[in-house]
Amino acid sequence: MKNILLGALVLGCFQFGYGQNRFFTKTGIISFEAGTAVEDIDAVNKSTTSIFDASSGQYEFAVLVNGFEFKRALMQQHFNEDYMESDKYPKAFLKGTISNIAAVNFKKDGSYPVTIKGVLTIHNVSRQIEVPGTFIVSGGNVSAKSQFDVALDDYKITIPSLVKDKVSKTAKVTVNCAYTPL
Repeated sequence: MKNILLGALVLGCFQFGYGQNRFFTKTGIISFEAGTAVEDIDAVNKSTTSIFDASSGQYEFAVLVNGFEFKRALMQQHFNEDYMESDKYPKAFLKGTISNIAAVNFKKDGSYPVTIKGVLTIHNVSRQIEVPGTFIVSGGNVSAKSQFDVALDDYKITIPSLVKDKVSKTAKVTVNCAYTPL
């Protein structure tokens, strides 16, 4: 009985220490705007999965493309069928590192600017990116925000000439995630 209790205590300490270094969310929010003066085009996905390791700076995001919701159903249908081909390419990913993770004090409230470097995969095209972000630590809670542009041509997302005046060549992407220790 003593060995079981000691084993549980050691395992619990290991889990606690390990859990303080890794953070996770399944309810991250990614939105984008890709409209022009002619038409507003924006969508939001509230089920982004993300994990990061506060010790190493390893960072990952995964989002189901067909999880983006638009104000108009027809716009959502065109996005999934014509532009993103979400049946063929169902997920988008970002895998990389937070290059200045040591600058973030996860034990002290504050706002910490970071730089995320990695590979963004959209529409089965992978490209190196470097984007700014911010970690916010408040009352022991950790959240992250970022905003960056994605050129549609870079990811072989083709806009038909019929609607080229309505769709921007660049999408402004906004990320908001509230994390919990893993």
